[in-house]
Order: sequence, then structure tokens, then C-alpha cells
Amino acid sequence: MKSTLKTHQPLKREIGLFSATVVVVANMIGTGIFTTSGFIIAEVPNPWAFQFCWLIGGLFALCGALCYGELGVRCPQAGGEYAYLREAFGRRLGFLSGWISLVVGFSAPIAAAAMACTTYLLPPGMSTPLWSWTPGGITLVSLSPAALIACGTILLLSLLHFHSLSLGTRVQNGLTLLKVGIILVLMIAAVFGGQGSLDHFHPSSTDAPFFSADWAVSLIFVSFAYSGWNAAAYLGGEIKAPEKNLPRALIGGTLLVTLLYLALNAVFLYALSPEEMAGKADVGAVAAAALFSPQAGRWLGIAIAIGLLSVLSAMIMTGPRIYFAMAKDGAFFQAFGRLSGLHRTPAASIFLQAVIAMVMVLTATFNTLLIYIGFTLSLSSLLTVAGLIRLRARHPLPPGTYRTPLYPLIPLLFLLGNGWIIVFALISQPVAAFFGLGTLVVGLLAYQAFQWKNADPPTTTFMDNTPITQPGGEL
Repeated sequence: MKSTLKTHQPLKREIGLFSATVVVVANMIGTGIFTTSGFIIAEVPNPWAFQFCWLIGGLFALCGALCYGELGVRCPQAGGEYAYLREAFGRRLGFLSGWISLVVGFSAPIAAAAMACTTYLLPPGMSTPLWSWTPGGITLVSLSPAALIACGTILLLSLLHFHSLSLGTRVQNGLTLLKVGIILVLMIAAVFGGQGSLDHFHPSSTDAPFFSADWAVSLIFVSFAYSGWNAAAYLGGEIKAPEKNLPRALIGGTLLVTLLYLALNAVFLYALSPEEMAGKADVGAVAAAALFSPQAGRWLGIAIAIGLLSVLSAMIMTGPRIYFAMAKDGAFFQAFGRLSGLHRTPAASIFLQAVIAMVMVLTATFNTLLIYIGFTLSLSSLLTVAGLIRLRARHPLPPGTYRTPLYPLIPLLFLLGNGWIIVFALISQPVAAFFGLGTLVVGLLAYQAFQWKNADPPTTTFMDNTPITQPGGEL
């Protein structure tokens, strides 16, 4: 029987500017904005400092998008950070970035988004375990109706994106427009008919010093909420005219989401006092209940759950392109570098990601995932922007192509901001940081295992498709 999987097929450039921008918006607006505001204001109870925190997060994300735009022009292929770090620093850090993307960048956020979706959609009793495995009193696996529904949602959307890129893109665009529409309706209804109070914006407590553990923890949550600003970079091999459309999608999507985040958090503050908002995971539904009625809060919770399907779909769509690029480069199992002969999608990569995400749904808690994801992704993006500085020095771009504006100020601001978050995270959240660093160690061990398995891996650079001995220099 002839296999339907084929190797060495290029991905088709089918994604235009609008769809690429939608992927960025869809990846960003999701679990973070609808779940983290309550945790952030618990750390930073001053409402103006709270909004300033979100503004800083947006500026960091915009600096990253400006830098990734140039990296996307330099390496307009699938893989995103894997391709960029491979070119800048060599195969080891390239693989490590891809490993982070597999475990932390996509599988963990997919699990978190699916869990948040069921939190908003289902009554609390649905989270009660039907069966759990608790050796030594520690719960390792927990099966509940909510967890099973979350796993089913992940599997269903994975099958959809396995079917075809065009179908997945159309569904993705529709879900994202619905999600943005929900946010706009909430904001307009709050202004013209909401029972909120401007008194909630008056500081009732002094804020913690800016350079403090409380601010660092809040920015970890904010960085998680803004994660996804680099989403279009992972689809570089499928975007039309990537030298123009990729930077525009990254920058335009990030600016739009920053404005929406600031406006939506203003609505939350109008609806709830900082004390009422603090610690609430379903802050969107709680705010709607305060603005209108408990029934309105319930309906908005259902609408948000549907909107969260958009971020699930976007991550399921983008993540497998990284594992596909790694496998084609000889840095991962060859099966994940093959396209389905019928659907022309990276089928094995899609389902690998789905399995890891479903395992996390059954084994992890929501709060733990948020800190773990925020810390590890900050470290990965910091290394990637550092790679841009090295590539700039070694491979100047020809005149007329997109380059990061205000260079080197923009990359340095991004590096300093994320470095500050990482240092304070190690101090204030050592357990989550430990698991993040543990992920890196396991990734390095996995890289070494692949080096032993593939004594002579392919050495093709993404930038010019010519053989090189040690791309970017091995670390």
C-alpha cells in the first residue's frame, strides 16, 4: 500500500496579509486577557499602575514584533524562532528554541486555553474529578468531564487543521472576527448601558515599587497575555510576499491587540473595584454580571468560551510548522518533516502537539501553567532578539528591505525588559522558574541524543539554501 506521506515538499504560500494579521490577533487575544487581569491587580492593586503594566507589556511586545519582522525577512521560512536562532547561534540553540516551542510555546498554552474555555463554558461541578491517580497523596492524573471536553476540543480542532490549510484558515478568520466582535460589544455596552463606576479608577492603595517582586510577577502574567505577537513568524513558509506581509502582520496585529487590551481592562475596572477583581480567573464573566446582570455574565462566559476556540485554533495551526522545520533540518524525527500527500499539511506534527497538550490538560493546574509559560517564553524570545543583533553584524540586508527601526534602541529595550522579568521571576517564583530551566536542560539532552543518532545531519541554511559547515557558529 502506497504511503500518503511525502518528504521534501515545500509548504504552499497561501496566506495573505489579512489572514497573517488575523493569526497574530488570534494567538494573542485568548486565555491571558480573559484570565490574568484578576491575578495582576492582586499584585498591583493601584488601577493606574495596573493599566501601566498592560501598556508596558504592549510596548515590549511591539519591540519584539519590530525585531521579528526583520528576522522574518532574513529567514522567510517555516519555523520561526527555530530558524532564526539556528542562523544566529547554530544548531544547538535552534533546536532548544524548537523544543521550547513544542512543550511551552504551543502545547502548554493550548492546554491552558482549553482549560480556560471549559472554565467559562461549564458549571463548576463539571470540574469535579470522576477518577484521579494520587500516588503518595500527590495527584498526577485527574479525569473530569471538563478535562475530557477540553481534550475533545483539542482533538477536533487538530483534525480540522489536518484536513487543509485553506479550511483551517477560513475557520480561524471567522472565530477571530467573532472574538474581536465580542470584545467590542462588551466595551460599547459597558459605556452606554453598564452599571459601573468611575470611582474604581481612584487609587485606594499605594502601589508596590516598580522594581519589585510584585511588579515582576504581574509582568510575567502580562507577558503570557501578550504571547502570540510572534505567531506569523512561524508561518513564514506559507505567507505570500513575506518580505512585506510578515513585518506588517506582526506589527499591525500587535498594535491592534495592545489597544484592545487597554480598552478591555478599562471596562473591567469600570465594572469592578480592584478588590472585587483581585484573584478572579473568570474576570470577563464577573465584570459582565456586575455591569448588567448575573444572566448577562453567564451568556458572556459562553461567548468568551467560543471566542477562546480562536486562540486554540491559531496555536494548533502555527505550532506544527516549527516541528516540521526541525525535522526537515535533521534535528527531529523524520516522520514530523513529512506532509500528508492528500492534505499537504504536517499531519504527524499536528497530532504530536495534540497529544502533548491533552496530557497537560489531564496532569497540570492552570495557575502553574501560566507562570511556567510566561517565564520560559520570555527567555526564548530574549535569545532570539539577541540573535538579530548578531545577524545584523554578519549579514547586512540590501537597501530597500525592511529593517528594525531605531536600531539598536528597540532590540536593547526588548532585551532589558525581558531580562528584568526573568531575573525577578527567578527570585519571586523559583518553583515555576525551576521547571522552566528544567525544560531547557531536557531539551539540551534531547539535542545531544539526536546528534548521536544523526552523525551527519543536513546543514542547509534557511537564508540562502546553500550548504554551510556550522551555521552561525556552534555554541
